[in-house]
Amino acid sequence: MFSFFRKKASPAPPEPAPPAATAEGAVRDVAALDVKPGVPSALSAASDESAVAAADAAAASPGAGVAEPAPETPPEPPRASWMARLRQGLRKTGGSIAQVFTGTRIDDALYEELEAALLMADTGVAATQVLLDELKRRVKESKAVEPSAVKGLLADALADMLAPLARALVIGEARPTVIMVCGVNGAGKTTSIGKLTRHLAAGGCKVLLAAADTFRAAAREQLVVWADRTQVEVVAQQGGDPAAVSFDAVSAGRARGCDVVIADTAGRLPTQLHLMEELRKIQRTIGKAQAGAPHEVLLVVDGNTGQNALAQVKAFDAALGLTGLVVTKLDGTAKGGVLAAIARWGAEQGRVVPVYFIGVGEKLEDLQTFEPREFAQALLQ
Repeated sequence: MFSFFRKKASPAPPEPAPPAATAEGAVRDVAALDVKPGVPSALSAASDESAVAAADAAAASPGAGVAEPAPETPPEPPRASWMARLRQGLRKTGGSIAQVFTGTRIDDALYEELEAALLMADTGVAATQVLLDELKRRVKESKAVEPSAVKGLLADALADMLAPLARALVIGEARPTVIMVCGVNGAGKTTSIGKLTRHLAAGGCKVLLAAADTFRAAAREQLVVWADRTQVEVVAQQGGDPAAVSFDAVSAGRARGCDVVIADTAGRLPTQLHLMEELRKIQRTIGKAQAGAPHEVLLVVDGNTGQNALAQVKAFDAALGLTGLVVTKLDGTAKGGVLAAIARWGAEQGRVVPVYFIGVGEKLEDLQTFEPREFAQALLQ
C-alpha cells in the first residue's frame, strides 16, 4: 500500500498521536497504510515467535553459540509490483505505438505512423499535434538517429504533458472531509469508492459512507458489502431521496467525529439534463449540512470509453465543478491515450482537473495514485 494523500509540512511532535486523537483540521498522513500505532502486525508477531524458538534451540544445543540470523529475502517493493501490473494493463494501448519504432530510419513516414497510432489510442487531435511538434523539437536538439531513441523522447514529452494532472488528494483540512463521487453507470464508481474506503480505513481514518445512489438496483447493497469488508458505517435508505441521504450522512459524520464522508451518487448520463440537476441538488444539500462541502467532487470515468471519457469530464465539470478524476479499467482498453487528451483540454481551458487515481484491475492494490512518468514509461514500454 502506498501514500495516497498529501500531508502538510509541519513540525514533527515529540510523540506521534494515535489516529483517534487527530486534531481538528489536521491533515492526516496515510503514508504507511499497513501500520497502525499500538497494534502488532502479523509479521511482528511471527517474528517474536521465531525469535523465541531460535533462542530455545540455541539453549538446547551443547556448545552452541549465538546463532546468526538467516538472511531474509527482501520483499518486492510495492511500487515495483504496481508498475508491473500497470505495464501489463497498458499493453493493448502501448503495443500499437511501440511498433512504430521498430524501423531503422527517422523520417516523415515514422511520424505519420506515430500520428495514426496516437489517434487510435484516443490521444485526440490537439494532444497528438502538440506531442508530435514537441517530439520533433526534442529529436532535433538531441540529434537522435535511432528510432528507439525517439521512443524515449516521446515518453519524456508525454510525461511532461501529463505532469499537471498529478496532484495529491488532501484529507483532513476539514473534518469531516466530504467527498462526492459521480459518474455514469458502469464506470466502476461504487467499486472505486470501496477501494478508496479500504485504504482510508487502513490508514486510521474514520470513514462514513452515504448510499445516495437510490435508483440503481442493488447499488445500496453493493455499498453495504464494501462497508462490511472495510468495517465502516454506511447511511442508507431504501428508495429514499438521494439528497436527503447525503444530508443525513454528512450530519451523522459531523456528530460521530468522522474524518471522511463519501457520498456515492447515482450514475448519470451528461446528456440527461434533468438527471444532472439531481446531482446539483445533492451538491447544494451537502453544502447545507456542512459549510464549504463537498470538499472534493470526483468523477469516475471508464478508460475504455476513449474520447467519450473526455466528453464526460467536460459535461460533469460544467455542471458540478470537478476537483479530481479516477480513471478505471485501463487494463482492458487500447485507448489509454485519453489521459493526454484530458491534459491538453485542461491546458487549453487554463484549469486542470487532476487525475487522483488510476485503476488497472479489480484487486484492491490495482487502484493507485497517478504518476505521469510511470504512466508514460509503462505506456511506451
